[in-house]
Amino acid sequence: MKSSFWKAGHTPTLLSSFLYFDLSFMVWVLLGPLAVQIATDLQLTPAQKGLMVATPVLAGALLRIFMGVLVDQIKPKNAGTIGQIIVIFSLLTAWLHGLHTFQHTLLLGIGLGFAGAAFAVALPLASRWYPPEHQGTALGIAGAGNSGTVFAALFAPSLAVAYGWNNVFGLALIPLGIVFAIYLIYAKDSPETPSAKSLSQYMAILKDKDAWWFMFFYSVTFGGFVGLASSLTIYFNDLYSLGPVVAGYCTAACVFAGSLVRPIGGMIADRIGGIRTLLAMYSIAAILLFIMSFGQATYQLALAIIIPVMAVLGMGNGAVFQLVPQRFRKEIGVMTGLVGMAGGVGGFYLAASLGYVKQATGSYQIGILVFAGLAVLATIGLSGVKTRWRTTWGSAVNTAAKV
Repeated sequence: MKSSFWKAGHTPTLLSSFLYFDLSFMVWVLLGPLAVQIATDLQLTPAQKGLMVATPVLAGALLRIFMGVLVDQIKPKNAGTIGQIIVIFSLLTAWLHGLHTFQHTLLLGIGLGFAGAAFAVALPLASRWYPPEHQGTALGIAGAGNSGTVFAALFAPSLAVAYGWNNVFGLALIPLGIVFAIYLIYAKDSPETPSAKSLSQYMAILKDKDAWWFMFFYSVTFGGFVGLASSLTIYFNDLYSLGPVVAGYCTAACVFAGSLVRPIGGMIADRIGGIRTLLAMYSIAAILLFIMSFGQATYQLALAIIIPVMAVLGMGNGAVFQLVPQRFRKEIGVMTGLVGMAGGVGGFYLAASLGYVKQATGSYQIGILVFAGLAVLATIGLSGVKTRWRTTWGSAVNTAAKV
């Protein structure tokens, strides 16, 4: 990585954004790795399991709009402070009072949605410090907080076996508290903060068709990533009769692949352009999801398909956010909220539909095939807009960055 990148922005804020995002994502998907144990104790149906793990994803998606607005109104650092306090309070309440019904799990899921909304804060907090030619790398590093989902899958099931799944909520408060302290001390708002926008200006962005394209593209890459991250522990448990701990390890391996390569996706997009990167990622994802839908004979073969699926989706996440700040530099706060919301809605759809499809048909195939179809649609859509994007806002006259 060029040394010019580290001189261009504010490294303590970049790293604070990463840690805040990382730990937020860890608790955002916490119900997924614990789902096998919670569902056993509360006697949940496959559809209820699907809805339980999908609720934080949907809540996080919708709250990203609220947090995106808050970022523009009171600046990213203050918005992030409020979000972290709500998440800590939600987990503390769940730990002290327990989850005794399906409805309780949904209420906790809504509280954890604020952790998923961290995306709409952490990315503008980091982005505003960096020039256009370093956006892919900066947002790739901040966005690598996706890796928090690895920690949830890796540690939550085994901690639940050792201490009971309810105590995992209490244990999660320890790293959350440490990161909150680091965030308060080291994160700083960029002096180049755009002025707050009125509600009518937010609505005006939705009249721009490019905003809708970005929302759709991210609903496939990030939606696929977080939807699978939330569902894979159940998937491995159902299909291969793996215990919650081993299923959690398999999920962690898949999620780690998708998180690790997000910055690589951003860097590749900086080098060859976000459009070219995304076209390759969607095509590969569609093929791999099609193969995955048939169900592999062993969990090892399943891993050989799902790990690359998560990797290409992760790189796609980085590539989308190489393009967004170039097109919507002045509206990056609200666009991060809108695009992030769309990604979360995609994740909710995937996680919830897998549960319902399994209950209705006894198989996950239709749910996975439909998502493969969305990747094909994204490829077709991107092919349709690429020439206009490259000759208008992405032309060499307008930007030093590659589109």
